[in-house]
Amino acid sequence: MLLVAIWVMVTEHRAAKDVFGNWDVAHYLGIAENGYAEANSIAFFPGWPLLVRLASSVGLPVLAVGTVLALVASGLAAAALYRLGGAPAAIAWLLAPTAVFTLVPYTEAVFCAAAFWAWERATARQWGAAAVLASVAASVRVSGVFLIAAMAVLALTQAGASRERGRRLAWLGLPVAVVAAYLGYLYAITGSWTAWLDAQTSGWARGFAWPWQSLQHTLNVLAPGAYADHPEWRWVFAAEIVSMAVGLVVTIVQLAQRRWAEATWVGLQLVAFGTSYWFMSVNRAVLLWFPLWILVGRLVEGRGRPPAWRVLLVSLLAVVALAVQAVWAWLFFAGRWAS
Repeated sequence: MLLVAIWVMVTEHRAAKDVFGNWDVAHYLGIAENGYAEANSIAFFPGWPLLVRLASSVGLPVLAVGTVLALVASGLAAAALYRLGGAPAAIAWLLAPTAVFTLVPYTEAVFCAAAFWAWERATARQWGAAAVLASVAASVRVSGVFLIAAMAVLALTQAGASRERGRRLAWLGLPVAVVAAYLGYLYAITGSWTAWLDAQTSGWARGFAWPWQSLQHTLNVLAPGAYADHPEWRWVFAAEIVSMAVGLVVTIVQLAQRRWAEATWVGLQLVAFGTSYWFMSVNRAVLLWFPLWILVGRLVEGRGRPPAWRVLLVSLLAVVALAVQAVWAWLFFAGRWAS
């Protein structure tokens, strides 16, 4: 991905800040430097901009600080996946098509690091640490709400006495308080309890729609001649539909395996995306679905010593994954729509 970034800088005569600072990076860094000064910027949770601001307070450029923090968080997230599903799961996540969003100063890397480790600690029955990590995740993006719900299901379905289940649920009061604090802050400055939703609707067309309407709006982008000035939109939105289908399969598999908490984690996100105006940013949300990467890792790993054909197939898949990853990185670095 770094090679792709350098190639874009050389061939299109772009500066590093223009390559790594596209799309929502500008919003996050703007909040880090100036607070919620721009219209609709309250749609972004404060945890990530605050972390970047603190880390850059020594005088370093915020873009460089954000990129380094994203890389460190990516390593932490991969380490958590290694604990949850072994090396194949971690490698699969690192080869994800939209992994460019874990390289640039987006929230995906730090959220995955906090959420994956929160899940790892919860499955190890260390609920205090899990709650603190979930609180970090909840401060970063709204996906923390779905994480809290999934962890509540895990708390209830994990073996133990009723009193122990109650203690687990009580710990989740910490991340709930983080979300409540942000909503309270927005109410204090706007006078509206729906300020966050309103900002999402006016800034990113994420208003409510029935699932069939959401699908139709997404299919409209794929129609011949639609958005002819943005040819990449068609296949990026087609990938959004594929990502939704992948999420549905993962949810069904988790339900079949009676992994209720994991099914809740992915399923709730599908409901949210499927009731928005159109399927948007699902390609990025796939990075958050650790049950998917654990499943992929298990499929790739197999059992026993792998035959030569399997080694060859996995190697080819890795090459294809790198190629797709490079194309997606080019979309982002070149300033084209990348989900």
